[in-house]
Amino acid sequence: MPGGGPLAADWVAMKLPELPDLPVRGVLDRVVEVLAERETAVLVAPPGTGKTTLVPLALAAGTSGRVLVAEPRRLAARAAAGRMADLLGESVGESVGYSVRGDRRVGKATRVEVVTSGLLVRRLQGDPELAGVDAVILDECHERHLDADLLLALLLDARAGLRPDLRVLAMSATVAAERLSALVGGERAAPVLRVEGRAYPVDLTYVAPLPRERAEAQVARATRAALAGADGDVLVFLPGAAEIRRTAALLDDVSADVVPLHGRLSNAGQDAALRSGPRRRVVLSTSVAESSLTVPGVRAVVDSGLARVPRIDRGRGLSGLATVRVSAAVADQRAGRAGREAPGRVWRCWPEHEHSTLPAYPEPEIRTADLTRLALELACWGTADGHGLAWWDAPPPGGLAAGRKVLRALGAVDANGAVTDRGRRIARIGLHPRLARALLDGAAEVGARAAAEVVTVLDDDTLTPGVDLVTGLRALRRERPARWRREVERLAGLVEGADGVDDPAFVVALAHPERLARRRGPGSASYLMAGGTAVTLPPGSGMGEAEWLAVGVATRDPGRSEGRVRLAAVADEQLARRAAANLLTTVDEVDWVDGDVVARRIERLGSIVLSEKPLRDPGRALITAAVRRGLASTGLGVLRWDSDAVALRGRLEFLHRTIGEPWPAVDDAALLADLDRWLGPELGAARGRADLERVDAGQALRRLLPWPEAARLDELAPERMTVPSGSRPRLDYSTDPPVLAVKVQEIFGWTDAPRLAGGRVPIVLHLLSPAQRPVAVTADLASFWRTGWPQVRADLRGRYPKHAWPEDPATVPAHRGTARNAGRG
Repeated sequence: MPGGGPLAADWVAMKLPELPDLPVRGVLDRVVEVLAERETAVLVAPPGTGKTTLVPLALAAGTSGRVLVAEPRRLAARAAAGRMADLLGESVGESVGYSVRGDRRVGKATRVEVVTSGLLVRRLQGDPELAGVDAVILDECHERHLDADLLLALLLDARAGLRPDLRVLAMSATVAAERLSALVGGERAAPVLRVEGRAYPVDLTYVAPLPRERAEAQVARATRAALAGADGDVLVFLPGAAEIRRTAALLDDVSADVVPLHGRLSNAGQDAALRSGPRRRVVLSTSVAESSLTVPGVRAVVDSGLARVPRIDRGRGLSGLATVRVSAAVADQRAGRAGREAPGRVWRCWPEHEHSTLPAYPEPEIRTADLTRLALELACWGTADGHGLAWWDAPPPGGLAAGRKVLRALGAVDANGAVTDRGRRIARIGLHPRLARALLDGAAEVGARAAAEVVTVLDDDTLTPGVDLVTGLRALRRERPARWRREVERLAGLVEGADGVDDPAFVVALAHPERLARRRGPGSASYLMAGGTAVTLPPGSGMGEAEWLAVGVATRDPGRSEGRVRLAAVADEQLARRAAANLLTTVDEVDWVDGDVVARRIERLGSIVLSEKPLRDPGRALITAAVRRGLASTGLGVLRWDSDAVALRGRLEFLHRTIGEPWPAVDDAALLADLDRWLGPELGAARGRADLERVDAGQALRRLLPWPEAARLDELAPERMTVPSGSRPRLDYSTDPPVLAVKVQEIFGWTDAPRLAGGRVPIVLHLLSPAQRPVAVTADLASFWRTGWPQVRADLRGRYPKHAWPEDPATVPAHRGTARNAGRG
């Protein structure tokens, strides 16, 4: 590594043996040597081995440049910097500092700077050479956060093209080391160094839920068991801040300090959770405490088995955080927290038999999250589709395309996907592009501070406990919590805009125009959003009479068709038209509605109908297309099908089934697919259902007859058949084979019934009594006369004595009436 200079000499003089005796100390020299020789490496070390704090100090001791440590979370970045500064006996901001969004403590003498992955992506965009930086450490790679995966891809690209001397060390607790080694090292795989943990044994207890027990109640029950069954502090893992609040309320009577720990806490609150207290503590934490943070004094862990991860429902236009089961790897990491300092105990809040069903590793965010921000960063980097970059997992094409579509609507990229000047301004703000757009454009309308206030809440909806954004803002302005105030001031300083009319709903609509929503009916709690998704306003929101809403946050629970509004502001149609002008359309629509053609001129905001008027003279093509849709939805039964038409269709279907080409298929699907050929003139003239009901279906079907073969239609599939009595009953082609129903006296003299389709198919005879009731069914007439007729004859003679029932039907002429004098039997 580059050396020399007074700073390097000072650091070399520092005595590394005086640092804590943690497992990673044994490989520090090796890490420094490998990076000096190979420039890339992978370090695999379990939580608690000291890799986050000792490795950066060791690397900084061997170089005069700065060492950057990328952490996936702000809380972890601050904590790591604080711990390293304590080890050096300094304050944060001297030799060791940190930079996170909205908070930076770095000085001229800072040698180790801990930054969040997202912030380092922005820094790399502005300075791809990372001037003054000698080494970058990517911590906790196994967590597979979206920003971290993107940072790795961009960093490797910068190293390949601009900074081949830049040292890159990827560190992880549990990871497929060979895959990471190949990725980081490129053509020459990076060396892999391993550190064994010094964990104490932990005892596992599985706590199955009780019937209808909520997750928070189950966790609280397990926490009480941990307090009673183990010494030391209890670390409880929950999916989010809301669950932490509810669990804390259930534990308000325990003899311990109940302390929250999550990324939305103030700095003071986070620091308090990471310090031992005078009393025993129960630390209720999100996943931030899984790996890169050390919570001192913990001897017991309670694991809810749940985590909150980013998800996007592209079909409904909803994105946010979803609660999922943890992976087996994460469950092991959480359990390991109980064995850091002494033997510990772990309570897992799921049945033991379910543990084997957990996924092996967490799902990488890049596969499931909203990729709009990633798409913008790629556009800024100059590769809109991400090709040419070395990815751990490449962005899914569908997700990336959806992100670029949003950016195009925001004006952040052009038609070719290249970033615009506006797109670079949006990217520099460091928020999701939707929120950055709302800040930029909202500041010009309502003022920089008012826009910043709304955007801050949209970015962190935990700031307001209720659904009504306006009420929440009023409380924030009154109470002025430090975290909210600092972020508002930071964002307001990034944009320009004179004070205007304070309109939170307008700013929300700028961020999410597709979430403008209109009530679906008087008194209804259901709203239709412009994007086409229905959402429900929860009871007690205080906005139940609102006709329009600007929805800031909406989620959808599994199994529910409608989303649920989590944060919104009352809006109106005028605001919707102004904020989402690009969603306004006016079209002439002619469609089949409730069984008939309806022509309307409709104005819409996305999927929301604003107005509709009857259309007096729609175009012929629009009407015909609507009639087609009507036939497809209503069915061909709307046409006039008399008995002749039904018979013709049956005959054609029989010949198609029996002979095939050239006889056409005439089932519904085939006829609907070939409307022009057989129904073209009628379609062209029809203006609605009434016209269709007058169409002679049989006459139209004749257009399908195949000539010259059609000349044999009556021979191959006659509509009627002449029987020995002279009658001509109709054949029924709806069955297979066709049926001829005829009185038995009318076929006296027939020894074999005729066959159809050129002798291919026999007719099935349904033989009837004089009262038209069936007495026999046969396809073999000769056999029937020999074996079946004697029994049938005996029965008919008793019931119809006035009729002739000869022993040998061949001796009596076929007849329709009684034939009293013919062949008395």
